[in-house]
Amino acid sequence: MISENQPKAGHRDVPANTEFREFMASGWAADDRPPAPRAEVADHAARRRAALSQRFPGERLVIPGGGLRVRSNDTDYTFRPHTAFAHLSGLGSHAEPDSVLVLEPGPEGGHHAVLYFRPPAPRDSEEFYADSRYGEFWVGYRPTIADIESQLGLAVRHIDSLSVDLAKDDAAARLRVVRSADPKLAELVDTTRAQAGTSLTGEQQEEADEELAHVLSGMRIVKDAWEVGEMRKAIAATHKGFDAIITTLPEAVRKGRGERWVEGVFGLYARHEGNGTGYESICAAGDHANTIHWTKNTGEVREGDLILVDAGIEIDSLFTADITRTLPVSGRFTDVQRKIYDAVHAAQQAGMEAVKPGNKFSDIHAAANKVIARHLHEWGLLPEGVTLEQTLDPERGGWHRRWMVHGTSHHLGMDVHDCQLLLREDYMDGELKPGMVLTVEPGLYFKADDLLAPEEFRGIGVRIEDDVLVTEDGYENLSAAMPRGSYEVEEWIAQVSGPAEDR
Repeated sequence: MISENQPKAGHRDVPANTEFREFMASGWAADDRPPAPRAEVADHAARRRAALSQRFPGERLVIPGGGLRVRSNDTDYTFRPHTAFAHLSGLGSHAEPDSVLVLEPGPEGGHHAVLYFRPPAPRDSEEFYADSRYGEFWVGYRPTIADIESQLGLAVRHIDSLSVDLAKDDAAARLRVVRSADPKLAELVDTTRAQAGTSLTGEQQEEADEELAHVLSGMRIVKDAWEVGEMRKAIAATHKGFDAIITTLPEAVRKGRGERWVEGVFGLYARHEGNGTGYESICAAGDHANTIHWTKNTGEVREGDLILVDAGIEIDSLFTADITRTLPVSGRFTDVQRKIYDAVHAAQQAGMEAVKPGNKFSDIHAAANKVIARHLHEWGLLPEGVTLEQTLDPERGGWHRRWMVHGTSHHLGMDVHDCQLLLREDYMDGELKPGMVLTVEPGLYFKADDLLAPEEFRGIGVRIEDDVLVTEDGYENLSAAMPRGSYEVEEWIAQVSGPAEDR
């Protein structure tokens, strides 16, 4: 059992007599459905596994999908498989809880993949009608071993055989596991290694597991053509969600607690177009936009304010978009709002132009940061006597960061902050390469109680974020269809929702 245990309610039961069990087991039509067809992603997942195999010859690699987590009593959180498992197996939103992918070392080199999971119990078992977590009477049709084998083209076994298989032959002492994916399974691997007489100390075993996690994270940093196609799908779905937000802004104003209304509208599209949201949506109106990760979304949406929406749809393959638009609720920016917005837009454009093969990832932030600092210097916000060069000094400067405290970019893919386990030299100091997908998202934030900001700036927060593909000769803005210049945003609002006087 990999999933968390649910407490059992003593007041609930089903008849346990033989007559009832026999009655429940009878009268069901034979399941004559053919196995699931081979998935489009199967060949791509096989290539990923082959690349991983070359990194760890002769070692048994354990990549758990994870299990169910209890929300309260006998209800669970919605299951999402661990990203490394999804990437290597090809199973996204349809992955079963308690699944584990194992790469078995072959006698002549290489690995062969075995996927362990809990198949559905037959109709003559109590699980079918009495188990609210796994029984098909409760949770609906679940895939069979034949389905998974046909869909993914790899060997599939019952999860109950996992512990014995991990302990077999000499490879039991050469196990690596993705520890964070499932602590219980990590404990099983630790026990198995110890019983097999591993020569590694406990600290060395953890370092070996950590190395596996780093490698798996880094494998996702350059996307192939299929993965880029999935990113395009996620971004297109997210565009629809933003269109819906624009359409409903007048309703969000009228309803009260409008941030929740905006969040709910986007969530509707996320569930309809994909698996759900890729992260908790930020729907921040007015001064809430100056809280970088405002996910409470409990505030009002008022005419004349800006609303900053940072949201992305995760599609069934688990690739997610990550888009931010700052929208004038009334359809038009005020002069002060436009002044701040246009500064952020200029910084974002500078960051995008730094996206090219051969540049460092950190060059994106440096380019956008310079534009932000220049505007703040020109507006007289830096301390008296501080020059542009001084504030941009990486060691002794940084005054301008008061109004933009976050970084400008991160990698994007199956996780919204993808490849996060990479070391600094491979991430921040890493070289940009064709196939990388990343965000460019500068901002300016003037909190309502910021006495160092001009009074007319206070309460205004702006961020603009797009998803960018590194190409052979520069970049492609994958979310370019979503307007981002201030006048283009106003036209977008007018086109989607009609003129202000008609709303």
